[in-house]
Amino acid sequence: MTAATSNQNYLNGYLAWLRNEKRYSELTAENYARDLRRLFELAADTPLANLKIHHIRRFIAQLHGKGLGGRTLARMLSAWRGFYTYLMRDHGLADNPCIGLRAPKSPKTLPQALSPDEAARLVDIPADTTEAIRDKAMFELFYSSGLRLAELVNLDPTQVDFSDGEVRVTGKGSKTRIVPLGSHAITALQAWLAVRDRLAKPDETALFVGARGSRITPRVVQLRMKQWGIKQGLNSNVHPHLLRHSFATHVLQSSGDLRAVQEMLGHASISTTQVYTHLDFQYLSKIYDAAHPRAKKKPQEKT
Repeated sequence: MTAATSNQNYLNGYLAWLRNEKRYSELTAENYARDLRRLFELAADTPLANLKIHHIRRFIAQLHGKGLGGRTLARMLSAWRGFYTYLMRDHGLADNPCIGLRAPKSPKTLPQALSPDEAARLVDIPADTTEAIRDKAMFELFYSSGLRLAELVNLDPTQVDFSDGEVRVTGKGSKTRIVPLGSHAITALQAWLAVRDRLAKPDETALFVGARGSRITPRVVQLRMKQWGIKQGLNSNVHPHLLRHSFATHVLQSSGDLRAVQEMLGHASISTTQVYTHLDFQYLSKIYDAAHPRAKKKPQEKT
């Protein structure tokens, strides 16, 4: 059996384990697969069992030399490390060559966010076609409730409760959380459900469907949002996670309640949510200047 064939068999088994045992979404599993295929390319004809720590260190150096940043390399190393743990447990490999390695550090970057006016412009699209009505509902839901892309495409209508103004979301690790729905999102969703049957197949259970009547794919959502961003005159590279960041930033700026934002975003650790406290220094500075009795007071001139 060639190394390529063996690698593919290992990969198929690992992805099946991620989906069935870890309950990872299809999108997450494919992200793992992409990182592991990069490992296979770098290893070439060398069997995975023969790779040592110096091989992995060289691979990371090569990728870093090609411009990959520390965060990306850290994610890859994590994927490779988890894959080897699986191979040791289920396929008898002797050791994990990724243990003890760290990716090069890269400068911390803050997540981008739209301004409230820009976010309003993006979601305020003309709902004059069935697809546009669907898109408006998707965008309003992203911005209203801070959903991840995988969470939105996996929604069914039964998970939306209009009477209580809530949506039940299954997030990472199959954890379920209840997130509030804003009034604009409720209106847009109700408008979409009124015309959903124009696109959806009779037996389709998905809340959002694509042109063929089946559950909409993440890629279609990304493309539609990018197209609307251009049409609405936004300069940013608009993508679903940008609306999630905007949701978190705007709610935190208005409420200051970090714990509530953590719950709504579905973050396991509050340290993940704390990045949003550093997003808008000018905003915080203005609040300080207006509120603190000793903020930027000019000393009185001596007479």
